[in-house]
Amino acid sequence: MTIELDFENDFSENQDNAIAPGIRVGTIVGGSLSKGLIVKLDAGELPGSMIEQLAVGRYVVVRGLTERRFFCIVTDVSLEHTNPSIESNPPETADMAEIYRSTLAYGKANVAPMLVLERGSKVPKPVKTIPAHFSIVAQANEEDVAQVFGKEDSDHFYIGNPIEMDQVPINVNLDRFVERSSGVFGKSGTGKSFITRTLLSGIIKSSKASCLIFDMHNDYGWAIKNEHGSEYKGLQQLFDANRVNVITLDPKTSQARGNRHDGALHIPYDAIEPEDIAMLAGVLTLSEVQVNALYFLRRRLGRKWLRKLLSNDENDQSELDEFVQQGDLIKGTLGAIQRKFEIFRRMGFLQKNVSEDLVETLFQKLNSGISIVLEFGTYGDSLPAYMFVANYLTRRIHHRYVDTKNKAFGDKVDEPNPLMIVIEEAHKFLDPEISRHTIFGTIARELRKYNVTLLVVDQRPSGIDDEVMSQIGTRVTCLLDNESDIRSVFSGVSGASALREVLARLDTQQQALIMGHAVPMPVVIRTRDYGPALYEEISQRTHQMQSDEDKVAQAKTDLFG
Repeated sequence: MTIELDFENDFSENQDNAIAPGIRVGTIVGGSLSKGLIVKLDAGELPGSMIEQLAVGRYVVVRGLTERRFFCIVTDVSLEHTNPSIESNPPETADMAEIYRSTLAYGKANVAPMLVLERGSKVPKPVKTIPAHFSIVAQANEEDVAQVFGKEDSDHFYIGNPIEMDQVPINVNLDRFVERSSGVFGKSGTGKSFITRTLLSGIIKSSKASCLIFDMHNDYGWAIKNEHGSEYKGLQQLFDANRVNVITLDPKTSQARGNRHDGALHIPYDAIEPEDIAMLAGVLTLSEVQVNALYFLRRRLGRKWLRKLLSNDENDQSELDEFVQQGDLIKGTLGAIQRKFEIFRRMGFLQKNVSEDLVETLFQKLNSGISIVLEFGTYGDSLPAYMFVANYLTRRIHHRYVDTKNKAFGDKVDEPNPLMIVIEEAHKFLDPEISRHTIFGTIARELRKYNVTLLVVDQRPSGIDDEVMSQIGTRVTCLLDNESDIRSVFSGVSGASALREVLARLDTQQQALIMGHAVPMPVVIRTRDYGPALYEEISQRTHQMQSDEDKVAQAKTDLFG
């Protein structure tokens, strides 16, 4: 018996590979609110073709019998049939296959209802019911998407497009994005830095918050090249010095790369406290006894405790030896601390005397609306250096925000400008064992109580404390393939089981699942290109804001002479 596999048709020539917006795709035949709806797919112009065009993660609308519209996301597709013998006796010719697809075989999809638009209402609400049997399911159109995600304006920023809807924009609500801590997750190579840079461009452009960016890999300040050699502008090239400043820990490297910077970071030894180093216990392999010894040395030696620990001066060493002789310190403990602290000698940004109050300077810039990119240069290869600087600055700037907020006594005019702190390798700061004792864990749990939030960028969300993850308001997630990471991203998210399959089917680059505080419902997007179109939009917006500011200044001059 010969089986013919030549399924000839002109489908590829006459059919679009995507379903046009607004086109009917099927009919509701079952389901539940908790497990999702079951949709029997229409046959399509070519029998069976509809199932090949309906991708997981796609956005559809179900029109209920009572004029409700249910906004849903496709979570699964499957092949079904009405005759079990099809599985053991499939058609042997193309003509028979077409007959089977027209009569006995069909496609089925599972869709998760997320929002419902009631009759007469303009604001979608969370679903509490489901549409009736045989309600019509259609591909969402631009009007549907705009009604859910809002149109692009000063509060909504275009971040990408739904799957196979390249002309339909998805907008993130920036007010809500900066209102709570947020996260960008995905395994290495999925484009987390480009998505983060795009989001930061929108935040800075809209002046919703100032950003303090700990740029570990020098990705955000100046131009960067991807793996194909294409160059992309950094934030400093998109905005002028009144909007973005770059501070470097490594001026020589910045100059060698041709990067413009607005100053160099120098930290005085005498300003360092044990709390600045205690968070590095795991990285430096400091035991609990050794960490406690740091607090003892600070109490007995004063502000110069670290300088004396690193000193080669005989008098300083004699002073330390006295603690050993008196039984206050164990000799082995002191020696181990001094050996492990050798790493601080290689941090050139640590100096004995620093004239400028760096923390106050940064606070004033951030409070006036200027975002800061802290470029690490070659120190980005040193995790201890990155963690130390991020912890040192964040603790002090957060303290200034708390102090300023408390003194404002609820007066919005005197409150500090909202601040978003951006950290990479976030699981190093938010590990379950230390997050409750670090400033980053404190900020995540405060929910912008003092106008400070986090934007965490990480490829290992499973390393972040569950309590902190529960406070992450908006999650932008690229492809993840580790089960524990996937489970962590969905912790505390309703309908997580339906969305897991959606996340698993993302492309390796330039696709992300966005869910949480800044979007009304989860949505899979192809992220917008970080390139000339975005550069032009930023430039036009910046010029418009400058023009508006000039008009206000001129009006004040005319009014007061």
